[in-house]
Amino acid sequence: MPSTYNDLYLDARRALREAEAGNPQMEAQELLRFASGKSASDLLRDRPLYASDEVTRRFRALLNRRLRGEPVAYLIGEWSFYGVELDITPEVLVPRDDTEVLARQAIQRAGEAQGPVRVLDLCAGSGCVGLAVARNCENAQVLLGEVDEGALRVCRQNIRRNGLTGRVRACAVDALEKPPAALWDFDVIASNPPYIPTEEIDALDASVRLYEPRLALDGGADGLDFYRAITGRWIDSLRPGGWLICEVGVRQASPVEQLFAQAGLGDIQTYRDTAGIWRVVEGRKAL
Repeated sequence: MPSTYNDLYLDARRALREAEAGNPQMEAQELLRFASGKSASDLLRDRPLYASDEVTRRFRALLNRRLRGEPVAYLIGEWSFYGVELDITPEVLVPRDDTEVLARQAIQRAGEAQGPVRVLDLCAGSGCVGLAVARNCENAQVLLGEVDEGALRVCRQNIRRNGLTGRVRACAVDALEKPPAALWDFDVIASNPPYIPTEEIDALDASVRLYEPRLALDGGADGLDFYRAITGRWIDSLRPGGWLICEVGVRQASPVEQLFAQAGLGDIQTYRDTAGIWRVVEGRKAL
């Protein structure tokens, strides 16, 4: 018997809830929207209608992949972050709500700078943080720095998708190495680097462990390799008075604060995410 769009939605929501998916309602809607090719508003309007056999087959195949752990963003190829629509592939991490704290602080500090502002999104992944800054700070020139070629391709797609080619560019940058001489004079360096301790990666949820790029997860034995490199090698790329802002993992705020202090940064502050975890550390280079 044919199913209505509402039947498909409700069945998927129930299955996702039983599988303890993070947001069953949103995930069911996004999968159905993608499978049907409808906009969110059209899908809401058409919920009482019967879905075609083709749409039903496509939707159920997507749902089965999701129930096996594959992230929704990879299944539909896009995601929204801080109001920015992004192309997403398995070559980059799926942007998370936690990282909006990093974007918020980068936007705030960029907005406080006088005149043209230079911002580096280091370990950019999809470019979500840097693009959020560019979207919200019209005087910002943003560089998306990434070492992985696949991620760089995604960055460039997202620059074009958001019509920001005039103010945002992407280039190959290795955060573990000393920056080239051309990368200097930034008002803000924002980074969400790999920070999962190597031995903890195999214990992560299957949706992360099996599908998201290990290169973007592995922060070394204690998860702090990238923070040591950034504070040890990238501070000279900040202007006097510029800000370094980093996302950190659980229980990493205190050691990262210490690394910031050892690098000579002042005004060190730490911010919680929506779950109450200390998630972002920032510090300012002396004037």
